[in-house]
Amino acid sequence: MINFNGNIVAQNDNIMVQNRAFLYGDGVFETLKIINSKILFLEDHYFRLMAAMRVVRMEIPMNFTMEYLEEQILKLVQQNTVSDSARARITVFRNDGGLYLPLTNEVSFLIQASSLENTLYPVHTNAYEVDLYKDFYVSKQLLSSIKSTNKMINITGSIFAHENGLDNCILLNDTKNVVEALQGNLFMVLEKKLITPPVSEGCLNGVMRKQILALAKKIKDLEVVEEVISPFDLQKADELFLTNVITGIQPITQYRKKEFKTDLAHLLLQKLNESLSEN
Repeated sequence: MINFNGNIVAQNDNIMVQNRAFLYGDGVFETLKIINSKILFLEDHYFRLMAAMRVVRMEIPMNFTMEYLEEQILKLVQQNTVSDSARARITVFRNDGGLYLPLTNEVSFLIQASSLENTLYPVHTNAYEVDLYKDFYVSKQLLSSIKSTNKMINITGSIFAHENGLDNCILLNDTKNVVEALQGNLFMVLEKKLITPPVSEGCLNGVMRKQILALAKKIKDLEVVEEVISPFDLQKADELFLTNVITGIQPITQYRKKEFKTDLAHLLLQKLNESLSEN
């Protein structure tokens, strides 16, 4: 028996009791966007998930092919009647047993899906203000580049943003350089240069980040680089914007007292939607 919210219940009645993702954050996940029964950037998501499982030493089942996971995700999306435009999350966690040392490296998975309003990525013209989050820092290590179920920095940072009337916060690493935002990778425009922190700085190896880098490299007279960004650099920027698979591109309009243009962000969004319409 266990005590759950003041009630004595059978241990088997509560799925959390032995779940290692709940007990230790022993899980990895991917969040995906589905349009018209097609998973966007499926291959990138699949290989990032496989890489994350290898990093944390999970045993990859023989049936965990890209085709199998695609089938499982789309089956749920269709069952939930949200296949026109949906957000899906697949969480992979190590099976029950053990303390810090697991009894097995075999895994189970859970898929959730819900509807989204838009099919293609919308143009964001709303005011969007950010600031630095400095209570905790991201470590410059491989674990920071994968999507694990341990997101306490993002959670506490989101609470900080909410309490201070901000739309988002920018995270710093343990050398006090800019890493990313709470919900996406960060890009900075300085004159004719587009800059984003390298993955080695501790940022997530974002799927949308990869798409934006590829699209930006096709724009004439725009230099695209992965370089370290300091907090002081943000004040000099012409533009700042965030990227993730669900939102697409979110321009930042204000950081502290500095206001930013949104020209390149909107151009890249147009090119992103055009690329999706062609496929």
